[in-house]
Amino acid sequence: MNLLLLQPEDFIDSTRARINDRRLQHVLNVHRAQIGDSLKVGLIDGPMGQGSIIQLNQQQLELEVQLDQSPPPQLPLTLLLALPRPKMLKRIFQSCATLGVQELILINSYRVEKSYWQTPFLAEDKIREHLILGLEQGMATQLPKVQLRKRFKPFVEDELPLICQGKQSLVAHPYHAQPCPRGLTQPTVLAIGPEGGFIPYEIDKLADTGFQAIDLGQRILRVEAAIVAACARLF
Repeated sequence: MNLLLLQPEDFIDSTRARINDRRLQHVLNVHRAQIGDSLKVGLIDGPMGQGSIIQLNQQQLELEVQLDQSPPPQLPLTLLLALPRPKMLKRIFQSCATLGVQELILINSYRVEKSYWQTPFLAEDKIREHLILGLEQGMATQLPKVQLRKRFKPFVEDELPLICQGKQSLVAHPYHAQPCPRGLTQPTVLAIGPEGGFIPYEIDKLADTGFQAIDLGQRILRVEAAIVAACARLF
């Protein structure tokens, strides 16, 4: 935990916060902090700053908080991601938050098992839990927006054109693809398929919406690695 993230309900007045959950245990057992120490803190979806420890024991941590710094900006990226295997979701949510992805839309695909949509990891509280862990790692405060879209064709035909309006639209696909662009500054929509990739029909539907195929390199990447590689190269 490189940043102690605070929520509005943690504040007992305008400059003082009190916590007694896993964050307290981390401060005690990992930071080994003491009264008088200062910690880097941030308010979820708000500014960052410093928190001075004024009370610390096994039951609670109390901080005098000064939030006077802007968080790092999010990437101008909307990520369309074919729903991966459930055991990968925790890492992917955390990685997206750490990297600064602005919006994550999990979509269906022919190669996505229907059972994947039943995983408890897609519950709103679980998603938020792992996004927060990613923000703590990346020292940022802005939660990515996460949406679930279980039907590929209606989503691509009815919603995606509006999402892509005014943005560069790319799909990671190794066949008949252009090299991955670098140093983008404009808002971008990037689609990444499941392991095994999008099927031709899905690539065609994305192309009809204006998506350009890009190549992330000669190596075949797992979904999580593809997200990291794409973010590093595009921005």
